[in-house]
Amino acid sequence: MANARILVVYYSRTGTTRKVAQSLSAALSCDSEEIAEAGSREGIFGYLRSAMEARRQIPSRIAATVRDPSLYDLVVIGTPVWAWSLSSPVRAYLLANSSKLPAVAFFCTLGGAGSDQVFGQMRELVGKQPLDCLSLTARDVASANHAPRLATFVEAIQRAIGNGRSSAATNAA
Repeated sequence: MANARILVVYYSRTGTTRKVAQSLSAALSCDSEEIAEAGSREGIFGYLRSAMEARRQIPSRIAATVRDPSLYDLVVIGTPVWAWSLSSPVRAYLLANSSKLPAVAFFCTLGGAGSDQVFGQMRELVGKQPLDCLSLTARDVASANHAPRLATFVEAIQRAIGNGRSSAATNAA
């Protein structure tokens, strides 16, 4: 799968997941797309609404995406962890696009815990194993301590697509 077409799709409420997605997109020299919502999640009420929707597994209303994931060889999907659960916007994206997704890889940003639950929810929604998974704390992203782990994730993805693997996990983190 040399010259594989890769898309990084993500949602970011605070900018942490966006920062990781932008770094990934640059490292992989690929397209990216941010999932957009109609409403705001700013402030304490936005935070509380986000946690409640995530725990109840309620998908949010998202804007139509520009990029068709079926035109790519790999889609890397990023989400913040909300209350040990998948974010509502990414849940909505996966529900709307699961049948169009080729090989996938996942990443998440979090305060401290919940990545295993989130990756399990994502696997269930897409119906396939990711090539790799990466979880990064917001503290590490803010301090740039995440660079070595991000580089390892990029290398695992490149190795997997270079070997022509499309559905088996290489190193779930």
